[in-house]
This record gives sequence, C-alpha cells and structure tokens, in this order.
Amino acid sequence: MKWFLLIFVFFGQFCFGQSRFTIPSGDRKITIPFQLINNLIFVEVELNSVPLTFLVDTGVNQTLLISKGDTDINFTNAEKIKFTGLGGELNVDGLKSTNNMMKISEKFIDYHHTVYIILDEFFNFSAHVGIPVHGIIGYDFFQKHQIQIDYSTKRITIYNDAKYFKRKTKSFAEVPISIDGNKPYVVTNANFNNENNAAKLLIDIGNSDALWLFPSALKKIPVDRPNIDDFLGRGFNGDIFGKRTRIEKLILKDFVFDQPITSLPDSISIQQLELKNERKGSIGSEIMRRLDVVFDYPNRKIYIKKNRFFEEPFLFNKSGLDFKHIGVTYEKEYIKMSNGGNENNVSSQALVTTSEFIYKFVLKPVFAISSVRSNSSSYFAGLQKDDVLQKINGRSTSYTTLSELNEMMKQEDGKTFKFEILRGGYPMEFTITLKDPIPYQK
Repeated sequence: MKWFLLIFVFFGQFCFGQSRFTIPSGDRKITIPFQLINNLIFVEVELNSVPLTFLVDTGVNQTLLISKGDTDINFTNAEKIKFTGLGGELNVDGLKSTNNMMKISEKFIDYHHTVYIILDEFFNFSAHVGIPVHGIIGYDFFQKHQIQIDYSTKRITIYNDAKYFKRKTKSFAEVPISIDGNKPYVVTNANFNNENNAAKLLIDIGNSDALWLFPSALKKIPVDRPNIDDFLGRGFNGDIFGKRTRIEKLILKDFVFDQPITSLPDSISIQQLELKNERKGSIGSEIMRRLDVVFDYPNRKIYIKKNRFFEEPFLFNKSGLDFKHIGVTYEKEYIKMSNGGNENNVSSQALVTTSEFIYKFVLKPVFAISSVRSNSSSYFAGLQKDDVLQKINGRSTSYTTLSELNEMMKQEDGKTFKFEILRGGYPMEFTITLKDPIPYQK
C-alpha cells in the first residue's frame, strides 16, 4: 500500500504546541488494541467526543485530520492556515485548532490537543485501506511515554512506571536513536556490493514498504541487480516514482534482514523528500512489523526483539496491480430454513422467504483496480485502471478484503488468476500468471 508514504512530509515549519497525553498516576501501563492493514496501524480515538479512526505514524510530527466523514466535530480556537509544498509550488487550505480533547482509550487523554485540519479531498485515502480513516497521529502520541508495539497480538502498551517498564523489556536489545524535527532516526548498515554502508534512516511506521534509500545520499547502490520502474507513493507536490530492487542486507543493531525489497526514488522525485540531518532513507513497517518494538522518545532509544514474523521472506506484489475500495452493493445471501424454524428470528434485516429458504440482502464491498504497473503480467494481459472486480478464480471479491487481495498477489511464481471484471459496465475476463520481477538472489 503506497498511498500513505509521503503525503505529509512536505509541510512548512509548525509552531509546536503543548499537546501532551497523560495516564492516571495509579496505572503502571495501559493497553490499546489496533487494526493492522497492509502493515499500517489504525487506532480508535475520540476527538472532542466524536469517535474516529487514526493512523499511527512516526513519520508525522503533528496530529492531522484529513476527513471528518459524516460527523460534525466542534473545534476550539480554529484559525485558517495554508500548507505549502517544497518551493512553495502548492498551497492547500487548512485549519489549526488548539485545546481539543483527544482520547485514545479511556485512560490516555490529552485535554489540550492541537489538530491540523486539511480541507483538500486529495488527502482522503480511506479507499486504499478499505476502512474509514479520519486522521493521522504522530509525535504527540509518542513524546512522553514508552510505547510498545506488538505486531503479533495487535496491541500497543503504554508504560507509566519506570521500574515496571525496565522489568518488562529486559530481554530487548537497546538501540540509540535521535529525534530530529519530532521524528525518530536510527543509524543502520545497508549492505550491498558485500560492503556495509552506514545509513541514518527515518523510522517510519506510516510507510508500508520495507526500506527506502536515497541514491543521491548513498552513491554505491548497485544498479545491476534485478529492478523495476514503479510508482512509489504520493507526495505533497505530486507522485513519487523510482525503482524497486533488493539489497543484500539491512543490519539494525544485531538484527539482520536479508534481501529486503528496497525503493529508490528517482532524481526528480527526490527533490520532494526530506534530505536534511544526513538522512539517507527510511525504514518502513514491512521491516518494523518483524520486531516487537518499544519507542522511548524521552530517553532517545528504541528497544527491539524478534517476533514470529522475523524469518518471513520479503514478498512482492507480483501482479503489478493495486486495488481500492470504491463503495458497497447489495447482494443476496441464502439461508436454508430448518424444519419448524421461524423465519422471523433469522435476522432484523429485510428478508424474502420461500417454503425452503430465506434470502436476505446484505451490503458487500466493491473493489476496483487503482493502478497497473507497466510491463507487469497484468499490464500485458490487458487489465486497466478502474476495472471493477467481480470474481477472482470464480470466487466473488465481495467476500474478501483489500489486505487479502494484496496478499493473494504475493503467492508463488506460476500461480494463475482469472479475473472477471466490469469495464464501463461490460463484463470481461483476463488471466494473469504471477512472476517475481525482483526475485531473491542466491
């Protein structure tokens, strides 16, 4: 999922406020569940008593509201502002509001939260994850407490007791970080050409990829390995293009990640990226999800430990397709009536009955193709952007999710998929065969 990667890195300087979350003094920790979609973390929040869903993102230095959906939120102390891209080439209207109440669980509350509100529909990316997403929270979430993210259990633990925290993390490896511009950076070794290259990287859990490296900052990145040209993400001033390849290893402390998929922005796109503070790229959530990680901003450290995903290979979407959620439709679901059963007890939804079965109309998701990578198997088969999915290998796509669609396209080489789609209202069929364009190198 590439929509999130670079949307918000191009803001001008913010005046950082006094936002600060607190935990009741008697609680040693609190635990918050999250949804994990395409490696990205989504939590339920309340903003001025209105329930919303936010992305948790270490690559963002302020809280951003990008969509209110159908809700009405009362904001205090709101003033008009403009967000400006690099070089002043793009201005987006927005609001800054202070002294709002933000709750993440009943015990993690900020009564003086500053929110930046983006008014441009360009930033509504709910369609690309399949759930309503209203905003993004970054530095304010992490700044005061030790925050543990457990990708295995899909839980965030927020610590409020130093001794308890130390006991719980004694099996973790300690790694120093720096906080620059309210974002975390770590020094790693990127290994290519059988040589370690020191690289200061942004830890960006709002980036669903594994690794981004900037060729202008790391001159020795090899170009003779298998690679493809690809759309990498959407930036504040436009789309980001470049190459995808693999490097031999990324080394973080004593943890070695073999042949991670690596994105290399091109020379034009690189102009949009933050290259200050000797930054040479980003570690994304495809790497971070393989670790239990604790962010300790107050003490400039992270604590890491392998989890059950650590040994998984870095898999690539071999189809060349990206998908989006475009709406819902009603479909029939049949329920066989048992002898003597009372159809009035089956469902509160509208039902149609016969002597043998009941069928009900149920809302189901509708998906479409959002992009097709050039020279991919899908490109040569004839699939196109905005084709509406009906079935894959005979199974209705209304019974799947965006995450499942994306995982399906990472299966083994030679796997064949038959797509039944609608194009301009007309049914069409296409068949593709998966082949990894950037395979593992022995």
